[in-house]
Amino acid sequence: MLERLIVIVEEESAEAALLLILPKLLPESSFQIVRFQGKQDLLRNLLARLRGFKTWLPENWKILVLVDRDRDRCEDLKQQLESIAQQAGLISKSRAEAGSGFQIVNRIAIEEFESWFFGDWKAVLQVYPRVPSTIPAKEQYRDPDAILGGTWEALERIFQRHGYFKSGLRKIELARSVAPHMDSTRNKSHSFQVFRDAITMASTS
Repeated sequence: MLERLIVIVEEESAEAALLLILPKLLPESSFQIVRFQGKQDLLRNLLARLRGFKTWLPENWKILVLVDRDRDRCEDLKQQLESIAQQAGLISKSRAEAGSGFQIVNRIAIEEFESWFFGDWKAVLQVYPRVPSTIPAKEQYRDPDAILGGTWEALERIFQRHGYFKSGLRKIELARSVAPHMDSTRNKSHSFQVFRDAITMASTS
């Protein structure tokens, strides 16, 4: 039974949202969030941080690393994360033998964390009722993980057209306001679903 999950993220807006999402996904386990100062800071310093965890990580604790894909190839980024975990001496979910335990799982938000808000538009409407409820039906937004031109930029355009965030999208404010209304069972973002399933897997293995 999982006692504690350490979640490593690249920025404050992801931390802000997960502080509200994770209690729903981990009702019987505790968690902590380790935040870096952006993706490059995370990738540059992740190995040292994981080596530190390796020296004392209890058997019933696990680590989850979450980064945005941005413009990277998903396969290359995942391989980079897997290589860092291996260098740190941690057994990842991808490398664990069938039936054996793992210590770390790597997950990627495609293309950015904000795609998860597109995946649960009902939660967005709870806080920002002037945005159209028909957004998920529009072709360019139907697949939250395939939105072109940057996910947060697309969100900003929608909000600004309907009178919100006129001076620019405030990502942390958005995360804190929408996350309490999110329902993990209805999110249409595949990358969120994979993240959610990883949490479930970690908590039951």
